[in-house]
Amino acid sequence: MARWTGEWLSAPRPGADAEDPPRWRGERLGLPEQGAGSVAGGGSRLLGLVIDLIVASLLTSLFIRPDLQDTATMQSYNLWSIGVWAVVTVVPASFFGFTPGMFATGIRVARLDGAQMVGVPRAIVRAALTFVIIPAAIRNADGRSWLDRLTGTVVVRMR
Repeated sequence: MARWTGEWLSAPRPGADAEDPPRWRGERLGLPEQGAGSVAGGGSRLLGLVIDLIVASLLTSLFIRPDLQDTATMQSYNLWSIGVWAVVTVVPASFFGFTPGMFATGIRVARLDGAQMVGVPRAIVRAALTFVIIPAAIRNADGRSWLDRLTGTVVVRMR
């Protein structure tokens, strides 16, 4: 079970020495305790997501005028907003390691293997799991969510 759910459900085996809990988020990954390169907190990640959603909504509003009284128009608007959000999330994260919201909050996605670019496949998986919300919300002692562990990434502070 621990293979699929990660560390948060795994328990030490009877008779085995329990590993000391990390002193700070990211210690086991070799990341600093604070400052640039340390694991980003949940608040900045959430704020980055909200900013990305607002950016996607504003960009969609340039092409589709929202009309709260017309259900069909709003359904179309919402579907287009989701598509725009996916593009706003995947493209910059793939090549630069951050979305507009992440940039505004001073965080970025970094690969654990040291590669510079996150890459399109990892960015697509991250966006898809963020859309589902639960995998992005549940984090382990290192501050990594399910989507971080699945894609071999970690969200760190830029400043």
